[in-house]
Amino acid sequence: MDDPDAFAHSELAERRRREKAVALARYAWDRRIAAAELAALDEATLRRFARAAGVHPPSSRATWEATVELLEGKQAWAERNPDRVEAARAHPEERIMWVKPPVPGW
Repeated sequence: MDDPDAFAHSELAERRRREKAVALARYAWDRRIAAAELAALDEATLRRFARAAGVHPPSSRATWEATVELLEGKQAWAERNPDRVEAARAHPEERIMWVKPPVPGW
């Protein structure tokens, strides 16, 4: 490929980006991390998050944006189907590792 950006816009790159986003969204969902909370994480935390999810950290923001969209879709689906097994969170106690609660004022 002569154009270095050609791969980024190829069908293969889109598929890999989607696969990575699905893995990241599953990891976030199981830990009760909302789409907005994930989007608010800084780059260093996102890299650690990806590694914890068993995914090589994405090189583009597009993967994280796709992850956020997947989480938003899953949340909407879970609200419509709260009794489904797929709506459950496997590790909600691990949320604190990624999303810190606000510090109360004095």
